[in-house]
Amino acid sequence: MTQNDLLNITYANLDLARSEMTKILVDRQPGYSLPRPLYTDPYLFRIDVEEIFQKEWLFVGMTSEIPSKGDYFTVEIAQNPVLIVRDADGSVNAFHNTCRHRGSRICLEARGKVANLVCPYHQWTYNTKGNLLYAGTEMGEGFNLSEHRLHDVHCKTAGGFIFICLGDTPPDSDFDEFLSTLDEYMAPYDVEKTKLAAESTMHEKANWKLVIENNRECYHCAGSHPELLNTLLEWDDTTDPRASAEFLAYCKRMAAEWEAEAIPHAHKNFGQRNRLVRMPLKEGTQVMTIDGSQGCSKLLGRIKNRQLGSLRILHLPNSWNHMQSDHFIVFRVLPISAQESLVTTKWFVHKDAVEGVDYDPDRLRQVWDATNDQDRILGEENQRGINSLSYQPGPYSKTYEYAVLDFLNWYSDRVLDNLNTSS
Repeated sequence: MTQNDLLNITYANLDLARSEMTKILVDRQPGYSLPRPLYTDPYLFRIDVEEIFQKEWLFVGMTSEIPSKGDYFTVEIAQNPVLIVRDADGSVNAFHNTCRHRGSRICLEARGKVANLVCPYHQWTYNTKGNLLYAGTEMGEGFNLSEHRLHDVHCKTAGGFIFICLGDTPPDSDFDEFLSTLDEYMAPYDVEKTKLAAESTMHEKANWKLVIENNRECYHCAGSHPELLNTLLEWDDTTDPRASAEFLAYCKRMAAEWEAEAIPHAHKNFGQRNRLVRMPLKEGTQVMTIDGSQGCSKLLGRIKNRQLGSLRILHLPNSWNHMQSDHFIVFRVLPISAQESLVTTKWFVHKDAVEGVDYDPDRLRQVWDATNDQDRILGEENQRGINSLSYQPGPYSKTYEYAVLDFLNWYSDRVLDNLNTSS
């Protein structure tokens, strides 16, 4: 069998898989978990990659990770290496981390600082705007440098968050409105004056959708997350159907404090994809540390109230975040295979905070290191159960798991829309 024969089989299988994906999503039972192939099948996973992770806006990192010209970090999105770099004019640029000569990766480290971007293979050199500066005399007199700049990746920033889109035409819809609101809600934190204090990367043997589903409910929290529940209230927001009268009164009292400090807090939804909501933590606690006391002696930005609660920011398909008075935590999920995901967690503090004096990275990490590992076990056991031939979709609770339903409805709609657009 020739290589072309193998390629034809692959393409034929993918065409069949697209048809099967469409049928499964159209026929799926509303209010129930997804059919087994959507969590297990490698062909349907590839469609997830092509129709979600190669077409939608993805969260990749924070602008304060690359504060100066030439600072960069890299990320790989389902075998697509991407480079994020700070330009001399202060802008944040994103490029495919692939040399225009022979395709080698250019920046090999997770993060670093460069004067120019130099491919280690044959030393082709690009500036931080992606323009090719040098390719050597070996390419001949007629070689045109301007025709071989790095391939751009769509990139937008707001409130210190960096989003990229690998697609030719990124979806806008209400995304710019979300970015504008994100700027407003993140202004009190002054993200450009923060720094990365700690980072963890966790390899979870579960489909990326199971990772997100687990995050979108706290039905499991009481039985699984004792460290987290030292400070976190289970209710997702004031519209949570389980919210008690005492909780609503507490939220109202805290809202008055936020307003006195001009801290934005109104619940903002942008379809099912993006959401911002400020919620109080347990009364008497300040931040998500093991005992609820301060995580860093320096407050962020213009914040004065240590009991600020948490600004929760959701961005589908791959991020949730907690912004607090003295540090904030961002989470990023990336798919690896049909049954593997990469979960990255980062903790940020004021840029002038001194490690060992103002904050202890281990203490900052303690709650979420425990919670992430607990969630990893839950996700992996969920995946192993779904792998069983006996698995069939089960019903979600409309009160405890309504946010999971929102996610799956968003996912289903986006895949179907993107499949229809590309067909």
